[in-house]
Amino acid sequence: VQVMESGGGLVQPGGSLTLSCAASGNQFMINAMGWYRQVPGEQRELVAEILNRSIRKYGDGAKGRFTISVASAENTISLQMNGLKSEDTGVYYCQVVENGLYTYWGEGTQVTVSS
Repeated sequence: VQVMESGGGLVQPGGSLTLSCAASGNQFMINAMGWYRQVPGEQRELVAEILNRSIRKYGDGAKGRFTISVASAENTISLQMNGLKSEDTGVYYCQVVENGLYTYWGEGTQVTVSS
């Protein structure tokens, strides 16, 4: 499974960004797709994920501001981030879980929130 991310960049506080993630492979074998954020010296933490194409989970910092959704293209998700704060800065990685056993990661996309 290959994982391809797009949509990072520099945005001012209060602004918005949309991240997209597309995965190759059989859509019926992919159980979950989601986004994690990592900052230097810390572990990756959950931002948002979709389980079985319908169950949405959000990290505490994302609730009420971010929305994860399944896109129309096969094996593609989007993360709409509104009201961005400086603490949202980090590298955002897309995670794909196949058959509940195998985990794949993208290379990451940088999101910087700064004035």
